Amino acid sequence: MSIPPSIKKISDFLWEIPVSYKPGMLVPARIYATEILLKQMDQGVFEQVTNVACLPGIIDYAFCMPDGHWGYGFPIGGVAAMDPHSGVISPGGIGFDINCGMRLVLTNLTLDEVKPEIRRLVDTLFRRVPSGVGSTGFVKISRDDFRRVAEMGSRWCLRNGYAWQEDLEMTEEGGCFSGADTSTVSEKAVERGFDQIGTLGSGNHYLEIQVAKPENVHDEEIARAFGFTRPNQVAIMFHCGSRGFGHQVATDYLKLFLSVSEKKYGIKVNDRELSCAPFHSREGQDYFAAMKCAVNMAFANRQVILHRIREVFSAIFHRSPEDLGMNMVYDVAHNTAKLEKHLVHGKKTEILVHRKGATRSFGPGMEGLPDRYRETGQPVIIGGSMETGSYLLAGLAGSQYTFCTTAHGSGRAMSRHQAKKLFRGQKLQREMEERGIYVRTASWGGLAEEAGPAYKNIDQVAEATELAGLSKRIIRLVPIGNIKG
Repeated sequence: MSIPPSIKKISDFLWEIPVSYKPGMLVPARIYATEILLKQMDQGVFEQVTNVACLPGIIDYAFCMPDGHWGYGFPIGGVAAMDPHSGVISPGGIGFDINCGMRLVLTNLTLDEVKPEIRRLVDTLFRRVPSGVGSTGFVKISRDDFRRVAEMGSRWCLRNGYAWQEDLEMTEEGGCFSGADTSTVSEKAVERGFDQIGTLGSGNHYLEIQVAKPENVHDEEIARAFGFTRPNQVAIMFHCGSRGFGHQVATDYLKLFLSVSEKKYGIKVNDRELSCAPFHSREGQDYFAAMKCAVNMAFANRQVILHRIREVFSAIFHRSPEDLGMNMVYDVAHNTAKLEKHLVHGKKTEILVHRKGATRSFGPGMEGLPDRYRETGQPVIIGGSMETGSYLLAGLAGSQYTFCTTAHGSGRAMSRHQAKKLFRGQKLQREMEERGIYVRTASWGGLAEEAGPAYKNIDQVAEATELAGLSKRIIRLVPIGNIKG
């Protein structure tokens, strides 16, 4: 990997590529990373983040988070804010798995109580929460009903008995992006998604039973505020998105934008994967409304999965989900574009923030946070590999410099193809069980792709976000059971 020679070290955790690096750059590109993490980034990160810096209407900088790696259009971990009046919206800055996100759920159980039941829990969850390519869910609805889900998000789940009112309060934007309009969504997208509510999918999606060991608590006061009040408390974390529905929405509009970006609007991009349209154009607004439909489907998908998880734990421990303390900590979205108000040149301004493999990270006191988190800042979830664990963090005021954004995961260190050449799924499963992590998977090949060494060091990524003032480490959660798509 070759770091651009023109890159400038701003601090131990921040690097800048100047506009002189590439013709057409409108703003510098900034990468948040320690030197160790920077050296692990592939060449594609530097090319892609500087291509993003060429997009019309971009504000301040094109950013990449510490977990950055090559993606489609934007790097994974890419962030860009646009002036909604002069700027563009780009599906490559959001991704195919729209609102791929994380949800963390508490229990009042401890490791001693859960460990004897871990095989039964994982096996039952594996049956009750479908995973793998093409999996379908237990929620049987018509295509018209699905359109209502896509416009209502978690509100549909509450109305139909799959949610608690508190779940919506603990979900970003209340589990629904307003302005979703299914008239902007193709029939093919609906066909691909209407039977997938309540499913994990494949790739890096997972459902994990985790433990908060006392030695892994970084901030006891905020940990308690987030609901972790017992030593070795068990929680459930899962990661999934909008499945085939979101993928088709992205595919449809990428095709449309490729045909209008330069021909109709005269926008030239360095990479066709960054095809875009002016935000306030008809095409831009249609995509924004369609993207919100996929965002809402993903919120509903995670909500129904939570409903299933509560059913399984209740059946195995013979107690109600309420008695088991199965409350949400938070649900955070990745892969979105949102209109938000941020300080731009000293003035609070409404801007369009693209987050591609990146997490919103509102600091203490910010509007849009549940009252419970006004003093602590937003819970942030950074998922690690199935072998190493994940982090619960809190948003910090310093994240305003990245439009309140932080990392979303540990980030891949090797390609899926390379991982499959180096690891064997069945062997990996046996080795993990010997180390106290019981795993079920829909695909041995998929399991091999997700081996721990295929990812960057989660401790280094989480530490980098804290050093940079983007998010503060609260608890490191270690896995004891895992379901892989």
